[in-house]
Amino acid sequence: MSRPRILVGLLLLLPFLAPASQAQLGKNVMIPAGSDADRQLSEINATTDPAQKLQLIDQFSQAHPDGDLQIVADEQYVNYYIDAKQYSKAFEYGDKLFAMDPNNFANAVSMVRAASEKGDTQKLFLYGDKAGTMLRQYKKQEPPSGTSAEAWNSQKKDKLASIKESQDYIERLLLNAAYQEKDPAKRADYLAQFAKDFPDSTHATQALSGAAVAYQQAQNPQKMLDLANGMLAKDPNDIGMLLLLADYYSEKATQLDLAETYAKKAASLCETAKKPEGQSDEEWQRQNNLQKGLALSALGQVNIEKKDNASAVKNLTAASPLLKADPTTYARNQYRLGYAYLNLKNNAAAKQAFTEAASVESPYKPLAQKKLTEMSGAKPGAKKKAA
Repeated sequence: MSRPRILVGLLLLLPFLAPASQAQLGKNVMIPAGSDADRQLSEINATTDPAQKLQLIDQFSQAHPDGDLQIVADEQYVNYYIDAKQYSKAFEYGDKLFAMDPNNFANAVSMVRAASEKGDTQKLFLYGDKAGTMLRQYKKQEPPSGTSAEAWNSQKKDKLASIKESQDYIERLLLNAAYQEKDPAKRADYLAQFAKDFPDSTHATQALSGAAVAYQQAQNPQKMLDLANGMLAKDPNDIGMLLLLADYYSEKATQLDLAETYAKKAASLCETAKKPEGQSDEEWQRQNNLQKGLALSALGQVNIEKKDNASAVKNLTAASPLLKADPTTYARNQYRLGYAYLNLKNNAAAKQAFTEAASVESPYKPLAQKKLTEMSGAKPGAKKKAA
C-alpha cells in the first residue's frame, strides 16, 4: 500500500504585544536629581529632532566615558537606533552594553525587539537565549550575606513579577518567529530552544509539541521520537503526543501494539477532554473531532497492518465524518478505507472509498485515481481505438 507522508499538528500564531514596562535585572545606575547627568538626560528626552538628539547623546557619552553612566549612554544609543530603524547600530551598542552589564534584562528586551523588527530570527533567538539565561540564573541565586532565605525569596518573587510583562513580550516575539519559520528543521530547533530557555513558561509544553511535529516534517524521526516520548513520560495523557506517535508507528508499520495502545488511549481521552479556556465552542468541537478522527484512523491503519480488515473498516468509517474538515487527513483515511475493503474483496465499497479520497485536493488524490484506474481494468493513459 503506497502512501505519502502525512504530518499531524496545529500551529498557533501569537499576537505581537509591546511590553508595558522594562523593569531591570542587572545594575541599577543611580543618577542624582539636579546633577549634570540628570540635566543632560532630561534634555535628551525632551528633544524631538533626531539629529539633535543624537548629538546630545554623543555629548553625554563623551562627558561620561567611564563607569556606570556609560551604561546609561549606551542605553540611549540603543533606544535611538531602534527608533531610527538602524538595527545594526542598535545591535552594536546593545552588545557593548552587555559587555558592561551582562544581566541587563531591559537591554535583552530591546535587542529582541530590534531583531524582531529587522526580521532576523537567528539574532532574535540569540538575544532570547540571553534573556532566558538571565532569568534562570537569577532564580537560582542564593541569598546575599545577611539576608534570610525567606526575605530573599520574597524579593526575587517581586522582581520577577515586575518584569513579567517584558518576559511575556519576549516569549510572544520568539514564538511568533518560530511558528512563521518556513524551514521545518529550523522551526523545530527554534521551538525546542524556546522550551529550553523558558522552561517555566506556560507556552513551553506547546513549543515542545510544535517542535516534535516540525521534526517529523523535517524527516528527523529520531528527534521527533525523543521529544514525543519525553513529553509522554512527563504527561502520559498528552493527546497530541499520543496521536503523533500512534500516527508515526502505524504509518511505518512498526511497534503496532504500542501504536494501537496510544490510538485507543487518545480516542478515549477525547471523550472526556474539556474545552480550553478562551476557545470557542466551534473551535473546540472541530479540534476534538479532528483528534478523535486521527486516533480512529491510526487505529484503522494498525488493523490493516495486523490483517484485521473488518475492524479497520469499522474504525476508518467512524473516523471519516470527524476528519472531513481537514482534506488531507480525510483523503488519507478514505484511501486506507479503500484498501481495507479491497482486502475484504468488497470492490464496490473500495471503489466508493477511493472515489471519496480522489474527490479532494491532497497528496492522496493521484494515488486514489490510480487505484480507480487499476480497478476499472484500463491502463493509465490508454486510448480507445476509433471505430
